[in-house]
Amino acid sequence: MTNPNENYELVRQIHTVLVLHFIEGLKQSEIATRLNLSTSKVNRLIAQGRKLGMIKIDIESRFQRLTDYEAKLVETTSLTAAMVTPTVSDNPDTTLQQVGRAAANLLLETIRDGDVIAITGGKTVSAIVDNLTTEQGFDVTVVPLTGGVQGKYFTDVNHLATQLASRLGGKAMLVHAPLFAESAAQRDMLCQVGSVREVFDLARKANIALVGIGSTEPAGSSYYDLNPVPEADRKMLIGMGVVGELLAHLIRDDGAVANYALNTRLVAVAPSELAACGQVIGIASGIEKAQPIRAVLNGNYLNALVVDEETALTVLGSEERSDHDA
Repeated sequence: MTNPNENYELVRQIHTVLVLHFIEGLKQSEIATRLNLSTSKVNRLIAQGRKLGMIKIDIESRFQRLTDYEAKLVETTSLTAAMVTPTVSDNPDTTLQQVGRAAANLLLETIRDGDVIAITGGKTVSAIVDNLTTEQGFDVTVVPLTGGVQGKYFTDVNHLATQLASRLGGKAMLVHAPLFAESAAQRDMLCQVGSVREVFDLARKANIALVGIGSTEPAGSSYYDLNPVPEADRKMLIGMGVVGELLAHLIRDDGAVANYALNTRLVAVAPSELAACGQVIGIASGIEKAQPIRAVLNGNYLNALVVDEETALTVLGSEERSDHDA
């Protein structure tokens, strides 16, 4: 029969060791010296404490609400992961950079040597590149998911691919073709050019795809940086049910690619082809992106989403916003 006094003495010793290790922060070797025990004995006592249920770790964060929003996004959508950044400023550029830093860190946690990283253009992907720093080089290949548009720095996907590859220590393969072809036939011809086909074939099977989510609202819409259109055409797009843009394709609220002539002239990977990628990470910043995000989620195009707090609240709906404002 086990002696109750012996149990008590053992539990008391385990308690002492656990307090010294987890509360006072002593190393196992320091505890061994203080209590005149061997380090292996201290290790066994800690293990016994775990088995007896004497260790309960409670981690608190002043950003717990963000973790809750992330869990809610995963719970209510097809996402397997979400990252929500705190809104620390009313300045949209500051929020954009915050999202870019978070996405850059997620990328560094995800990539492995030998990976292919496929990217779109856009302000959010540009923010990732701007905020990416690493002391370690990676043997990766960065490829565009679309043809190029000359003009603003963030619309030139070849430029962004080159920058990202340089920062990671990898190489870039570029698409030397315009994003918008003159006709569907020219688009088909360009996509069959050997160098273009090679890059897009890699992009379709990329280990990681980083995709911006575009809004078709006039204010701040990068889609119109790619393709300036008259106000009348913008109203027509709204009438067609177009709510956002993914890989330069205009999409409807249900996530389907809109029946819009320009979509047939795009030198780009189709949104449906993202399904063959290992992980598709969507990045968006600003509440005007809420409806486009919902559309992209309805289309089941993403595995992960990086977004700012206010936009996440808008995507999740009024119930979470009421809790946030309370």
